Amino acid sequence: MCGILGVATTRPHPVSVDDATLRRMRDRLAHRGPDGAGLWRCENFALAHRRLAVVDLSEAAHQPMVEVGGRRAISYNGELYNDAELRRELAAEGIECRSRSDTETVLHALSRWGTGAIAKLRGMFALAYVDVDARKLVLARDPLGIKPLYYALVRVGAGADARDELVFASEIPAILAHPEMRARPDPITASAYLTTIRVILGPRTLFAGVRTLLPGQTLEIDLSAGRASLKSIDAWEATHDAVGAGTDANGRGVWTLDRACHAVRACVRDSVHRHLRSDVPVCELLSGGLDSSIIAKIAAEVSSQTRRGIAPNDEGSADPIADPHGHISTYCSGATGTGGEVSGLAGDQAGSDDFAHARLMARAINSRHTEVVVDRAAFATQWESIIKRTGVPLSTPNEVAINAVAARIRADARVVALSGEGADELFAGYVAPMQAIMQHVRGKSESQWRREGGTHQLVSNAWMSPEVKREALTKEFRRQSESDETLRATYDAEFERAAAGVDDPGEAHLRFIRRVNLTGLLLRLDSATMLESIEGRTPIADIEVARLAGRLPMSLKFAIEGDAPGAIARSKIALRAAFAGELPREIVERPKASFPLPFQSWVSDQSAEIDRSEWARGVFTPMLREMIKSDASKVWPLAWPSINLAMWSRVWWE
Repeated sequence: MCGILGVATTRPHPVSVDDATLRRMRDRLAHRGPDGAGLWRCENFALAHRRLAVVDLSEAAHQPMVEVGGRRAISYNGELYNDAELRRELAAEGIECRSRSDTETVLHALSRWGTGAIAKLRGMFALAYVDVDARKLVLARDPLGIKPLYYALVRVGAGADARDELVFASEIPAILAHPEMRARPDPITASAYLTTIRVILGPRTLFAGVRTLLPGQTLEIDLSAGRASLKSIDAWEATHDAVGAGTDANGRGVWTLDRACHAVRACVRDSVHRHLRSDVPVCELLSGGLDSSIIAKIAAEVSSQTRRGIAPNDEGSADPIADPHGHISTYCSGATGTGGEVSGLAGDQAGSDDFAHARLMARAINSRHTEVVVDRAAFATQWESIIKRTGVPLSTPNEVAINAVAARIRADARVVALSGEGADELFAGYVAPMQAIMQHVRGKSESQWRREGGTHQLVSNAWMSPEVKREALTKEFRRQSESDETLRATYDAEFERAAAGVDDPGEAHLRFIRRVNLTGLLLRLDSATMLESIEGRTPIADIEVARLAGRLPMSLKFAIEGDAPGAIARSKIALRAAFAGELPREIVERPKASFPLPFQSWVSDQSAEIDRSEWARGVFTPMLREMIKSDASKVWPLAWPSINLAMWSRVWWE
């Protein structure tokens, strides 16, 4: 896992920044790659790289990686989980690799097959590929959006020398370090953040002029003329098959629960096994929820088989999962409550008893288990520190705990951490939202639920509702943010896209959640772990697992049994059933809970932020600012995003 950066301009000009500036920009990403740094220039292109060495620790895996001849190069951030298969395919066409690095596999694949190679990649990635002779730059992001990639188009030079220059990087602060970039807020995205607590809105970011590639998006940039020409290819639709297809994964007739369980078990096991490939120590984030427990259980089994010679790692490397005594390492993060009690906080599988459930699972698999406690003072300090380092506000308070556990993992000399993100979005784990959806669509025609789907998602999950905004935000800021017209249009368009070809409204909403909610959770995991030079891997948020989950009918993912008020909702049906016999009953039956951290009271510690920023005083009305300063805990759904925006503005341009 690494940090990538690059600058490209139109021919025949070289890029406007010198090597010293490129290094300064690149080294804003040093936390993403403490193990090496590289820089490559050729004509009107420049690539830079910070390396976190995970697979093939030798210099042969150094980046940017350049093909023989020096005219094609790549800067790559990610892990490829079908590396062996692609290498065999390349070898059949006469291409041999000189290293064990998956970067080389991706470079040869792009050189051989063009952008069509991207659809062959199973993994998490953000990449920049340069073909100097074709005068082309390719930027691409994995289909689930596990790895981020941002870009900005700036105008450099003057008069006849004026030209476009494209700047791109793994994180926004590296782009803002370009001499022609200025840190300015995007009011449209800022207002959207207050409603959604998501730091992006479609391709928009919180910084004016800075864009993000969407999950599954590829940009081909032609720089042969005076202006850059950008062509977008979006592969998101290709990441799922027809819902509830007439045959199961093996073509054996309609889906049954037994067949679904068999397919889910096999697919998830295969994914975890692939995600364990590493030349550095691996551990697991164990919250005690279903998803992280499944991953930890499989990892423990794989480690045991490896030690017994049943499932050796690639090229016979040592087992990266367990210590010399055969124990895998698991970690759980939590917070001390206001009265000193401990409540769990790890990922989105959190519940008030995370620590107890994590201990239960750790005993079941005999792991070496570590608990990382976040107290009130540490929460306040890390809140601002994360904003300073990432360039964006926090999405959820959980980000602090994920960052804290990542720091402990790094201190323990581990580099890769497996996490359980993705199961709720793929297998329908959100009970209350799904129940609300079922209620919302009851009695509506297909055209109605399609037309209202985006609005329902927006309003039902709003932190700051449209009605509240009329009183909480100044008239001028509402004008600058266009009264959230772009926000509503984005949600409507995303839902229409998710619903395309889908007859079941529940499945349409689940696809929307996958596209919007999962992207935010994966971004949170990436930023919080990479700040501490930890590679976070998500075996359930895997393209093949996603495709399988998409083929399952909704009845095998979510169902409501009985009539109100005694109706019982069943979530993640196939996933729970697939591993029910392998995990403690308390974990299999454990309900989902969010935000166990006592942050409703902790947020008050930063309430003065709402007045410290001049920009924020132009955003929030005196009424809202007084409510927050008086007792932020009473209005915490409003206080959390408002204080975050105020702190972000003070740190980043005031």
